[in-house]
Amino acid sequence: MQPPIYQVSIDAPFGQITLAASESYIQGIDLFKSSTAMTFQGSPLTQQLTRELQAFFVQAHNEWSIPLMYAGTDFQQRVWQCLRSIPMGETRSYSEVAEVLNSSARAVGNACHANPFPIVVPCHRVVSKSGIGGFAGKIIGNEIRVKQWLLEHEQKR
Repeated sequence: MQPPIYQVSIDAPFGQITLAASESYIQGIDLFKSSTAMTFQGSPLTQQLTRELQAFFVQAHNEWSIPLMYAGTDFQQRVWQCLRSIPMGETRSYSEVAEVLNSSARAVGNACHANPFPIVVPCHRVVSKSGIGGFAGKIIGNEIRVKQWLLEHEQKR
């Protein structure tokens, strides 16, 4: 992936998030590593994604119009496509997603962890059979609170 040309930090109900974009594509959404020391510059794409995310934070939706730069393995991209098919307000277990893709739950979890577009590609909708599962590679802490917030927010729509 080429370095982002534009980065912007925006407020979310659970903290600041960082959006990165090239001239043509959104390159990433980082929910946990806001870099306040960096100089941020917005672009038409980051402005559009900001509007769509702000609308999502008010009323959950699946209406994303921004172009995404998918940089991942073929398997990761298959997982991410499958995640986008999970209806809002619903969840699937890692093993259910794995069964659809003829894979393993661990491989699905690794692809979820590698997802560069959380919220837009809703990896938060994948949970363990026995609970909420992990998020952003963590099983406790702020990451899990954010996953819980996203799931509860989508239930309210």
